[in-house]
Amino acid sequence: MTMPGNAAASLSRGGNARVAGAGSWGRGEGGARRLLNVVVAAVGLVLALPLMLVLAALIKVTSRGPVLFRQTRIGLDRRALMHAGGNTRRHLDLGGQPFTLHKLRTMRADPRDRARQVWTAPDDERVTVIGRLLRRLRLDELPQLVNVLRGDMNIVGPRPEQPAIFVYLREQIEGYQRRQRVRPGITGWAQIHQGYDMSVDDVRRKLAYDLEYLRSQSALEDLKIILRTLPVMLLGRGGR
Repeated sequence: MTMPGNAAASLSRGGNARVAGAGSWGRGEGGARRLLNVVVAAVGLVLALPLMLVLAALIKVTSRGPVLFRQTRIGLDRRALMHAGGNTRRHLDLGGQPFTLHKLRTMRADPRDRARQVWTAPDDERVTVIGRLLRRLRLDELPQLVNVLRGDMNIVGPRPEQPAIFVYLREQIEGYQRRQRVRPGITGWAQIHQGYDMSVDDVRRKLAYDLEYLRSQSALEDLKIILRTLPVMLLGRGGR
């Protein structure tokens, strides 16, 4: 899915934009929940490091370009936490704090793709042979453990979206903004029930799961979702 030209153009400066407006915060995250996510990320990073080095070598020898793929995503909406005052309408409202998400590169490196904000299509010809395997097993997401330790993400939460796509979906789906009340995650309640997004209807169904998670979020729920993510990865369900 490609975003309308005006939305993509207005967000090309998204990295320097501030979060604007005001909104309700909801319950937020408890200390126990954040601690669980950090501990799991730290242990997971140590255990996954040998595998990541092997995957990095395979990516490097099978296709040209960097090992890591970096992309701006929209994260936690901190507005209620900051109690922002003054004339915040002067700033572009991205709906959350932009951050740089890291992945193992699964596509051919093409500088022309950097400015494009689109979903990956089924059987996308840009995906490399190694990349298709990584995406099917969700192994391309492993570098995001660093994002968790940096505070950009949690292990569990709604998946972060690209800025232009986020604005488009916020306009198309009522209540989409509410998913930004928690840190985005590597996996989530929506991810273990449904695969990658291919349409607005897919996102609408995922939003229902995300909002259900927001209502029941806790350290115990996060642990359950983490454990249920493992068979999804091993079976390659929903990957493409």
